[in-house]
Order: sequence, then structure tokens, then C-alpha cells
Amino acid sequence: MNVLIVEDESAAARRLEKMLYELRPDARVLETLDSVEETVHWLQTHPAPDLLLLDIQLADGLSFEIFQHTEVKCPVIFTTAYDEHALQAFKVHAVDYLLKPIKLAELKTALEKTRLQYPAGDWPQRLEALQPRPNYLRRLLVRLGAGMRVVELQEIAYFFSRDKITFLVLKAGGKRYPVDYTLEKLERLLDPEQFYRVNRQAIISLHAIREMHPYSKSRIKITLDPAAELELVVSSEKAADFKKWLSGGY
Repeated sequence: MNVLIVEDESAAARRLEKMLYELRPDARVLETLDSVEETVHWLQTHPAPDLLLLDIQLADGLSFEIFQHTEVKCPVIFTTAYDEHALQAFKVHAVDYLLKPIKLAELKTALEKTRLQYPAGDWPQRLEALQPRPNYLRRLLVRLGAGMRVVELQEIAYFFSRDKITFLVLKAGGKRYPVDYTLEKLERLLDPEQFYRVNRQAIISLHAIREMHPYSKSRIKITLDPAAELELVVSSEKAADFKKWLSGGY
């Protein structure tokens, strides 16, 4: 087990390392660091360790700053003399939060918890699963004569606005229905991997694009299926961003 220790008190670091070797003779302390800056640089330039033992009060600030500057791709056990940071620690998915002076039994429990929760190599996948997912729309309720119906997002080819009314257009048959959202609101609620606002009047689905052609002044003209009632031209200012979206870099 490869371990990185981040602790700005040398005596505390040596004690922690001694306890670690007592509990896990197979452990290997890769390095002992004492600052946010050093730790960020180390994590960005080395393979991820199996475990990070992290003090909170470091030489140049709070260790939570590390998570703002780089991705931490390993389990973390916080070691600190202060209990007021516990909530913040678990917001960055800490495995445990140990108060100094750390007892051998507490460290043993934390190491066992790490082993059980995050088997070797499993941390990146588990961390990804813990990340909050954007709450994008999955379906819309539309008016259908005197009734209503649910439309799944994958059924929609595009949205457009006319006379201050927003419409969706279905891929199958090209039927259109008014919706109770403005394009501005839809732009925030739709999954950007699947939908793109090409101009002030329309938001299109990636899978509704039939053809694209270069247009004057570095613009791009788009033809949709089903055909749109309005001319769809991506401005020269948005052309680079549109191409990035097409390639999956939304």
C-alpha cells in the first residue's frame, strides 16, 4: 500500500508513519509533505497513491484548497486537531476523520474501513459515482388538444421560438407542440451533450442534424430532419463552440 502523508508538524508525521508501519508492515510512505502547494504539485506529477493521510491545518492554508486545484484520485483520511471541519471533510468524500492525538486503534479502524470500502484500483470509479449528477430534463408534459401527453427528450428533434411561444418538434412526423418554457430556460435544463442552442430562435438535437454546409463569413448552415420552418445558421462567433459540441467537447 503506497501512502502519501501530508502533515506540517514533523513529530506528528513521524508518529503517524510509525503507527502506519505497525499496522501495515507492507505500507510504503512515498513522501511526507507539509503544504497545500507542495501537495497539489505532487498529485499533479505523480501516480495516485493508494491512500492520502491529510492534515487540515498546513503551512500555507487549509488542505481543502488542494481539492480546488487538482483532482484527488485516492481515498483520504483526515488527521487533525480540530473537529469543526468534519462536515467539510466528508463533503470531499473522506473515508474517515481522526482527531489528534491519533490512537492506534482509531487508525486501524480507518485503514480497515478504507480497505473494505475502496478495494485497490476501485477509487476512481467509486468517486465518479459519488459526484452529483446534473438534474437535466428527461421528459416534457405538453398540451394535446383538450388533453396532455408526455414527450421523452429523445423524441425531440428541436425547439424553436415564434411570437414569444416556444415549440418542440418531434423527430417522428415533425409534429410540433407548445411548451411552457422559454428557450433560455430550456438551455439550462437540457443535457448539453444532446442539445445545442444554435441561435436566438432554436435549440437543436444532435441526432436531428441531416446536413451542414459552410456559409458566408465563416458561418455554418444546418439542415434538420424533419425540416425546420426557419433558416438555421450558426454565427461565426459560435462556429468554433458548435464544432466542439459536435465532437463531444460540450
